[in-house]
Amino acid sequence: MSFLHKNTILLLVLKATVNKQQVMVNKQPVGEGKVLPIFNLSNHQMKQPPNTKRFTFYLWVGLGFIVLGVLSDLSESHDELFRRALNNAWAAVYLTVVNYLLFEYTLPRLSWKRFFSSLLLLALQVFLYSWGSYAWRHIGIGLTVYTPYKTYRFISHEVADRMGYSIESFIFFGIIRHIYNHIRLRQATQQLRIEKQQAELNYLKSQTNPHFLFNTLNNIYSLARDKSDLAPESILRLSKMLRFMLYETGGDYIAIEQELKIISDYLALEKLRYDDSLLVTFNYDIEDMKQAIPPLLLIPLVENAFKHGVSETRSRPFVDIHLTINKRQLVFVVKNSTEELAAESGVKENIGLSNLRRQLELLFTDYNLTVQQGEARFTATLTINLASHV
Repeated sequence: MSFLHKNTILLLVLKATVNKQQVMVNKQPVGEGKVLPIFNLSNHQMKQPPNTKRFTFYLWVGLGFIVLGVLSDLSESHDELFRRALNNAWAAVYLTVVNYLLFEYTLPRLSWKRFFSSLLLLALQVFLYSWGSYAWRHIGIGLTVYTPYKTYRFISHEVADRMGYSIESFIFFGIIRHIYNHIRLRQATQQLRIEKQQAELNYLKSQTNPHFLFNTLNNIYSLARDKSDLAPESILRLSKMLRFMLYETGGDYIAIEQELKIISDYLALEKLRYDDSLLVTFNYDIEDMKQAIPPLLLIPLVENAFKHGVSETRSRPFVDIHLTINKRQLVFVVKNSTEELAAESGVKENIGLSNLRRQLELLFTDYNLTVQQGEARFTATLTINLASHV
């Protein structure tokens, strides 16, 4: 009885530690005085069907315990190795089930509020570790599956020996289970982080398209208000661009030649608004036109040049665009005219540049975006190491 009492206290202390860790992991504050439970180990949950994947994990751990026992026997003796391995396998079958019950059913049910029922569960678990293991050994002996290499003068000595062996399995299963849960928790955390970043990236992309459409429709509205004959052509070009955005930019990557085409179409659409006074220069030097980049990554800088530069310039408006990609190093420079007063007010990033900067943070680890307001000139420079894609 004293032996049972000591191990019962040991398991109660272990459960108290586990409960404290579960409270820290499974709850997080959602408001003052409120707590949101993430995992609820209720009786309703315990009534759910057993998790076959979880039990399979315990079977693999049980196999590892058998291998550990065989290696231990090899270090002591090489005689009758097969029978000793069979002994380990017979004991491991029972202990696998008992440890599965302990970690997956007994420990989650323990509660200080249900002290007596918890104490009864722990006593039952100790009984399974000691007398149950003793009975299982003798069942194996009766079936000639288990070969007794050790004899005992008293039953209590054999029960104590089986209890010690069970405690070894408890420690082994507990350590492996803790490592396994830690790895799964890290994987789940990493997956949540990736999903969160992907959701934010999709949100930023969903903002880019309406922002682009809004600005382009403003341009077409200006042409229509002036009753320009170029309005129908503008609408046609816009429809082609929207078709491209709808069907070609849904994936994670597009070829750089497709990005160049959308930039060229946008420039052609913008030119329709202005007379010959607007000077647009667009040149590029790319070693491989099939290189993949995230879709619509460069268009915000081009759009910014017209929306917040050329449209506000009264004389000699210009846009100078240069793109180079060499050895996975992208350099994109956009220069545009501004009014003299803009230089005095300093640089203020709009929603397009802010969204682009955040997209770069989510997509690449090695990049740099700088904007510089000079005298009647605004320069945006984007450099990206395409190989640093997250």
